[in-house]
Formats: sequence, C-alpha cells, structure tokens
Amino acid sequence: MLDAQTLLLLFTIAVALAFDFTNGFHDTANAIATAVGTRALSPRFAVAFSAVLNLVGAIVATQLLQAKVADTVGSLVAPEQNIALSMIIAALLGAIVWNLITWRAGLPSSSSHALIGGLIGMGLAAYGVEAVVWAKVYPVFIALVTSPVAGFLIACAVTVLLLNLFRRARPGRANSTFRRLQLFSSGFVAFSHGANDAQKTMAIITLALVSSGQLAEFVVPTWVVLAAAVAIGLGTWAGGWRIIRTMGSRIIRMEPVDGSARRPNDPIR
Repeated sequence: MLDAQTLLLLFTIAVALAFDFTNGFHDTANAIATAVGTRALSPRFAVAFSAVLNLVGAIVATQLLQAKVADTVGSLVAPEQNIALSMIIAALLGAIVWNLITWRAGLPSSSSHALIGGLIGMGLAAYGVEAVVWAKVYPVFIALVTSPVAGFLIACAVTVLLLNLFRRARPGRANSTFRRLQLFSSGFVAFSHGANDAQKTMAIITLALVSSGQLAEFVVPTWVVLAAAVAIGLGTWAGGWRIIRTMGSRIIRMEPVDGSARRPNDPIR
C-alpha cells in the first residue's frame, strides 16, 4: 500500500500534467489561429497538425537542448529546505485557474506568465523573499516582457518586406502561395511551442521528484519528458476554440500574407 508521501507525489505529478494539458489547449491558437483565420488550413486538420508537432517538439528539442528551460524554471525558487509538494501544487493550481479563466473569456494569455508567477508567489508566501533566486527571475521576466514587443516589431518588418516584394504579384496567385507557406509557419510555431512550453511541466515534475527525495539532483528523467510531451499534445488536440476565434478573426482581419509574417512566442531561454 502506498504511503501518504507517495500519494501526494503522484497527485502533484497529476496536477502538473493537468497544467500541461491546459497549456496545450489554451495555446493551440498560437500555432493555428492565423492559418484558420485566413482559411489556409481547415480547423480539424490544423488542430491535429499542431498537436503532432507539439508532441514532436517537446520530445526532440528537449533532448537537443538538454532541458534548459526546465532547468531555469525548476530553479527559480530555492529555499534552504526542500520545497513542500503542497506548495508546488498551490503554484500549479494558480496557473491552471488562470488558464481556465482566460480560456473561458476567450482571451489569449501566456501560460508561462501564469506558471512563473505562481512559482514566485508560492516562494514569497511560503519561504520568503530570500528563497526566490532573483538572478534567474530577472532574465526570465525580461524575456516575457520583451517577447510581445519583439514579435510586434519583427512581424511589422516582415509584413512590409513581403508586401513590397510581392506588390506586382497577382492577388490570387500570391494568396495561394502564402496559404501554402502558412503550413510551414504554423508548423514551426507548433514545434517551438512544444519544445519550449512542455519543459515547464518537466521542470515542475522533476522539482517534485527532487523535493520528495526520489531524485538526488535536478535531472529530467526520460519518462517525464514523454509524459509532458503527450499531455501537451493531447491538450493541443483538444483545441481552445474560444481563443482561436479571438486571435484568428476578432483582433484583426487577416489575409494569407499577414498570417505568414509572424514568429513564435514565449522565448524563455
């Protein structure tokens, strides 16, 4: 029979994977909203396509990058004693609740902001200011704040460049070309989303394993990589249609050229 500590660890892992699932369906719009909004891809194909590439990105990139994002997220809070599993659950529930609130409202928001905010808030409330590793928090915070600005500027520049390069092209042929290009741009965003965001869940599960004494050092096990990859892939497949509609048509009416001129989000490295 399992003891109370083991049951609490299993519950922590389950909550972490639940966050990963909400991260997947909440952020599906990142990859496919523009492709669906410009009618480059059908909604069903776009969601399935994004789910597969999120899964592949989480597995492949994690191995290549040696879980750098996971290392960063897992070391934001470092008290003298191990972090209690109940505190990890509190940080995860905070992020999950925010994801569900913004999904219900159809609002695009960053799951990374939610999770990192939950971790720092937990650290401050449970262990004090000195437990937060501010030297690692500041670069992450700067990346989170500057990524929308960088995306705005790069997308503006790429859009202007494309419009000038193809100003003499026939609209029908140009739109057909850019719809095909969106298959690659959406695929790249889905792959990079899986590569980046799944590592946050890997970090939390590994942190729980270290805190419970199951691991001697912070090294992401292979089964954690696979579990997080499957969870975010399934979440993406479920699809967050409210946010897809918001990003695909309610913010701006897009043409295929606009959908191709964009970049992935959440550069937390």
